Amino acid sequence: MELARTDLIPRAQAGDGEAFRTLTEPHRRELQAHCYRMLGSLQDAEDALQDTLLSAWQGIAGFQERASIRTWLYRIATTRCLNARRAAGRRLAKEWDIPTVEPPEPTRLGEVVWLEPYPDAVLVGAVDLPPGPEARYEQTEAISLAFVTALQVLPARQLAVLILRDVLGFHAKEVADMLDATVESVKSALKRARRSLQDRHPLTGDREPPPASGSPAEEAVVAEFVRAYQSADLDALVALLTDDVFMSMPPMPFEYEGRDAVAGFCALILGSGRAFELVPTRANGQPAFGAYVRGQGGVSHATGLFVLTLSGDRIRAMTRFEKDVFPWFGLPRSLPSR
Repeated sequence: MELARTDLIPRAQAGDGEAFRTLTEPHRRELQAHCYRMLGSLQDAEDALQDTLLSAWQGIAGFQERASIRTWLYRIATTRCLNARRAAGRRLAKEWDIPTVEPPEPTRLGEVVWLEPYPDAVLVGAVDLPPGPEARYEQTEAISLAFVTALQVLPARQLAVLILRDVLGFHAKEVADMLDATVESVKSALKRARRSLQDRHPLTGDREPPPASGSPAEEAVVAEFVRAYQSADLDALVALLTDDVFMSMPPMPFEYEGRDAVAGFCALILGSGRAFELVPTRANGQPAFGAYVRGQGGVSHATGLFVLTLSGDRIRAMTRFEKDVFPWFGLPRSLPSR
């Protein structure tokens, strides 16, 4: 089997497209997750992945096997992502778009308005691989919304170094080769990135870890959230929140921090007279829900996607995304009201 796989490289270098696909397909999902961590956007990650595969196909003839195919692909993908971060055209902040409702004063305006959720269905094969020997983060933790958001504020080279070293576990020499840098500069960049990540992470601190995915403990919190939200029970919803709960809603920049601030926003939504239905899904390894507003004629219409970050039996963050992301999760634009 290993001999046959080794034979794929000269075949691909001779122009065999099928051999190239066989070489690269096992790495596709993890490369997309890498691009997502670098860019914070699923759409941008998919664009960077396609650019990576096209560049790899165009450059396979010059591949000299000084590193593995996987390492070579990561080098290309990282370069494409660094180029994307330097390029103009990041999505701009969106204005509040509910004309009949005035939002409460936000705690602050967020920087990472281009953040998008990552469907768990796409994560299969991307985060269940064993990390390299230098990794410091669990793969599931390193795809969480809080972590990906925190990454986005790092300078581009520091971001690349931190992901390659602390998330993927490549050795310093491998990372230096990928970035055409020295080992010393990689170590220096990693030190600065770790310090900045600690300083800027909005959800750092000593907290209870989230319950295991699909566990009875997680299901209990999720069920209570659904019940409170669908019945517009503000007191029950607020009782689920941690004292320092954080809420954001990219691409709108409004951010609310603390139970009182988030409760004020939830009171505005739940007290608007609209009735909601929630359809469960998962994003970034976290519970998520497609939210629908019940309308006339027995039809509920998509309004947004909520992703919950849990801490023990409480909610420590809620992130609300636009309904444009529904197709990524297999969620319909409308559904019959129950």
